[in-house]
Amino acid sequence: MSELAVGIAGIGGRGGSFTAPIESHPAARVHAICDTDTDALATTADTLNVDHAYPAYESMLEETDLDVVVVATPMPFHVPQSIAALERDVHVISEVPAGVSIEECRDLVAAATASAATYAMAENYVYHRPNQLVTALVAEGFFGEVYYAEAEYIHELKRLNERTRWRRTWQTGVDGNTYPTHSLGPVLEWFGDDRIERVTCAGSGHHYQDPRDDTYEQQDTTVLLGETEHDRLVKLRLDMLSERPHAANNYQLQGSAGAYESARAADDRNTVWFEAFEAADSSGEYSWRDIEEFTEYLPEPWQNPPKAVWEAGHGGSDFLMMTDYLDAIAAGDPPPIGIHEAMDMTLPGLVSQMSIADGAAWHAVPDSREWG
Repeated sequence: MSELAVGIAGIGGRGGSFTAPIESHPAARVHAICDTDTDALATTADTLNVDHAYPAYESMLEETDLDVVVVATPMPFHVPQSIAALERDVHVISEVPAGVSIEECRDLVAAATASAATYAMAENYVYHRPNQLVTALVAEGFFGEVYYAEAEYIHELKRLNERTRWRRTWQTGVDGNTYPTHSLGPVLEWFGDDRIERVTCAGSGHHYQDPRDDTYEQQDTTVLLGETEHDRLVKLRLDMLSERPHAANNYQLQGSAGAYESARAADDRNTVWFEAFEAADSSGEYSWRDIEEFTEYLPEPWQNPPKAVWEAGHGGSDFLMMTDYLDAIAAGDPPPIGIHEAMDMTLPGLVSQMSIADGAAWHAVPDSREWG
């Protein structure tokens, strides 16, 4: 394949995080950009030396010849903009979550199935260094049979709600787990060939108001419990409102022969316990080990990452995620997080909104593979 021409939607915001990995990739270049913020659009066009800059997404699709589009716009635009590209047989990598309703997720799956191009979701937490190391250790068998996981996204967003007003509607304006993929993405990687098939969701009540004295529709903390097809249990906590320091990358994993506890604060360590090493401990008590003792199992991209990785967003995960995606598209391989994986990470959160409105009743999560 010749060099991939990439268009980025939302270049003045989240989309700017992806320019470095695209520009440094041997098989890709930033060919076009768009953003409704015309000042940011003009500044970025000059910085990147890009001739094709558009305030309207539709104009970018119609007037340029793109191979790939990055949808890095607010949540309600993810599905319509992804579908518009797929209908033109342009590959899509969309920001998270995949969609804001089950109905539009069905439309997205139909478009991805009919298109000659491929859809991928940009779930960068899967690429965080500790999460990738846990994935490798699960594959090596250190955990035995994994059967339980917890994940928490605790990230106070009240001030950000006012700067990016779409969040006030689509994140804190809806009750339930409106932002599940950062938590669920790594867990599903660790669980392998599995998906959540039913969920229940409950909340802690309402204790905060926005600057207009309107109570947030989302409860301060929501907890989603999910049961998987292979009889595993998942607990997800979402909190975007409580006054406290952020803790947006918390995970626990339990297996028959090992356990993982992520660091909860800046001075904590990511720790593991493995049954295979208990014989070396004469104290008779279980003890945690620093996960850094096992870095020999890190995937190759994290063994000797270039400087550009560390300079990218989200601890380098943005760089590795986009590089992995472009490698797949250039080679004609399926993307790492394709349409059904995106649904597996998105749909439990959408169904949780039904559960919390239904008194925490259990609700089935549809399997997008059965949508035809």
